[in-house]
Amino acid sequence: MRWLDIQEIAIQLEEMHPEADNVNLRFTDLRGWVTALPEFSDDPNGCNEKILEAIQMAWIDERS
Repeated sequence: MRWLDIQEIAIQLEEMHPEADNVNLRFTDLRGWVTALPEFSDDPNGCNEKILEAIQMAWIDERS
């Protein structure tokens, strides 16, 4: 899984962190959770705020 696999990342985050407040989260936490996903194999420093925002929005959509 890579940074641009936004939907798959959102699904995995919901499975791994169902209790997390995915609306009011810090991007540093989000980045850490993404890079800790078992299937994540991209460069840990290969993201930016725009990618993290997209992941957060997809995660919010996944939950609702």
